Amino acid sequence: MSVTKDFGANRLPRAVGLLGGGIIGGGWAARFLLNGVDVRLYDPAPGSLEGVQKILANARRAFGQLTMVPLPAEGALTMVQSVAEAVRGVEFVQESAPERLELKQQLLAEASWAAAPEILICSSTSALLPSLLQAGMNHPERFLVAHPFNPVYLVPLAELCAGERTAPETSTRAAEIYRSVGMHPVLVRKEIDGFITSRVQEAAWREAMWLVHDDVATAQEVDDAVRFSFGLRRPIMGPLQTYRIAVAEASGRRAMERMGPELKKPWTKLTEVPELTDSYLDKLGAQLDAQMETENLTFSELEQKRDDCLVAVLRGLGSQKHGAGEALARWERALRSRLAQPTKASAPLRMPVLEIPSSWLDYNGHVTERCYQQLCGDATENVLNYIGIDSDYRANSGSYFSVETHLSHLRELHARDRVQVITQVLHVDDKRLHLFHAIMREGDDGPAATSEQMLIHVSAGSGRSGPVHGQVRERLLELARLHAPLPRPERAGASIRTR
Repeated sequence: MSVTKDFGANRLPRAVGLLGGGIIGGGWAARFLLNGVDVRLYDPAPGSLEGVQKILANARRAFGQLTMVPLPAEGALTMVQSVAEAVRGVEFVQESAPERLELKQQLLAEASWAAAPEILICSSTSALLPSLLQAGMNHPERFLVAHPFNPVYLVPLAELCAGERTAPETSTRAAEIYRSVGMHPVLVRKEIDGFITSRVQEAAWREAMWLVHDDVATAQEVDDAVRFSFGLRRPIMGPLQTYRIAVAEASGRRAMERMGPELKKPWTKLTEVPELTDSYLDKLGAQLDAQMETENLTFSELEQKRDDCLVAVLRGLGSQKHGAGEALARWERALRSRLAQPTKASAPLRMPVLEIPSSWLDYNGHVTERCYQQLCGDATENVLNYIGIDSDYRANSGSYFSVETHLSHLRELHARDRVQVITQVLHVDDKRLHLFHAIMREGDDGPAATSEQMLIHVSAGSGRSGPVHGQVRERLLELARLHAPLPRPERAGASIRTR
């Protein structure tokens, strides 16, 4: 069976040969190995195996957070002693040696004479032109630049750039292989220094350097200005589509005509821009219109998609409390501290009414279990805030942690339903806190879902359970005393019992 037919069905290669095991080569090794592909790696540098194993350990950790889908059995990593050993018997070769033209030419030539004629050979170079790298290769028609980004095991882009002697079908075959390991190949249509992304990235980098040089801002301020603003949009839409949305023009050509005068303002050190001739505006406008057709979204829908994706990015960063996510986490903490509490402490604690967004629905149109848990988790945080567990108490005394949760789904919830979580304290002692949450939908006479939780107080710095104390203990005991006369919820104790 030919290689072309093998990969036509987007099948994984069984084994790949890697030349170079540095940061990029190690990243390729991790991506292939964790996709179940065997790797034969050549790198004569001392400590190269240890470096790859460290990268692989980081990739395993990252993949464990990236997807809940079970990964295939990990491929086998074999260190070899020569280029020929690395490329014989494999179905694909990736070179990732240091950015020195003569070194890469030598490795690629040697690999091409040792590998079978039909085996694709790609280079990870970030700057060297493929036509130069092809010099001395046997069967140069199967060679291609595939420029990745660090960390290769997580960042999916691979820029594909052919040389003068590369066969047309080589890019198609390579793209299928990269897609099979979760990458997104983008074709560079002409050989050009820096390819696509490095040129765009370097333009921003040069301007950042000038801003610091001219004392307009510090390095920290420049980086924050980017990562807290348009940097958040970059995973969602690129610079050309961003500007089109900014002017809200249905016609791509008219959008670029409106933006043209802005490009000539001397705002940056890099002021040379293409002349907006009719032919260029026609070309660019047609490509922007084609992009809108491919996405099949109206402007209003595209704006909503942008917002939904930004929410996902911000929430992901918020879970790490990093960058713009730290600002989100700080804002949420302030919101929790200002939550209105009942005027009568003898009543259950009530969260504000919330309208369920469409983003909470799964592929069946139902609210996901994670969102039920989020609602109840926020209600638990409300209780802890109410009794006075703040950052100082957590740092010096401890906090409560869930040890058991029982969630009951009683009625279906849908997008735009208005819900409120009502919380009752069932039992308190020196270490335990027993809560019952009811998720109520406006207009219903019973809960849509309930959650029963047992939490344990853990002393700060010990990792072990310890008694709650101080004013927090007093407020908690008082809250439990006031809730004691309330009717016990019908479903309480179905799974969690106080002994």
